[in-house]
Amino acid sequence: MPQPATRARRTGHPGYSETLPRQPESAAPARRLVRAACAVWRLDDLAEDGALIVSELVSNAVQHARRESIRITIERPGTGRVRVGVVDFSRVSPVRGEPDPERESGRGLALVAELAENWGTESLPWGKRVWAELHGKAQG
Repeated sequence: MPQPATRARRTGHPGYSETLPRQPESAAPARRLVRAACAVWRLDDLAEDGALIVSELVSNAVQHARRESIRITIERPGTGRVRVGVVDFSRVSPVRGEPDPERESGRGLALVAELAENWGTESLPWGKRVWAELHGKAQG
């Protein structure tokens, strides 16, 4: 199966977005999109944490969303800040559980909470956006 192409598209304020198949393989182009946006904005110190966060958010959407696609959004809400989001067609909000050392799953949102300055869920008319915000070194 061919890999989806990653193309940065401008959105409202400084940002990029991409619609990808709701498949585990979509985590790789989502990570590339985060890294590319961080490079353009000269926020390279946020790229790896952002890539890890988007991987976890994609994984959650693959497991719990409904339709065949998800949308990755990368925004720059302010100087030294990046907001990574995954939009899906499920209205069910994610629940952060306690990681179980006996299971491989269940650690994603705990990791997101640890790496991000803040994270949350935004309700949309057709589903939700789960987002995480990172602050660069300049933000302290």
